[in-house]
Amino acid sequence: MPHHKSCKKRLITSQKRNERNRQNRSLMRTKIKTFRAAETVEKAATLSEMYSLVDVQARKGLMPKKRAARIKSRLAAAAAK
Repeated sequence: MPHHKSCKKRLITSQKRNERNRQNRSLMRTKIKTFRAAETVEKAATLSEMYSLVDVQARKGLMPKKRAARIKSRLAAAAAK
C-alpha cells in the first residue's frame, strides 16, 4: 500500500482508468465479433460505424494507431466478402 497521499490518489486513478479501458476494449472486441458474424447486407451500413469506433479507441490510447489501421483493413476485407 502507498504511504503518501499523492501515491494513494495515483493508485485510485490508475484503477479507475484500468477499469474504463477494460470496458472499452471489451465493447470494441464484442462489436467486431458481431460485425464479422453479421450478414453482408448489414455490414455495408455499419462499416463506417466500426471505423469510427476503432478510430476513437486508438485516439484514446487504447491501442496503437497501426493496430487500428490493421483492424480497419481486416474489417473492410470481411465486408467485401
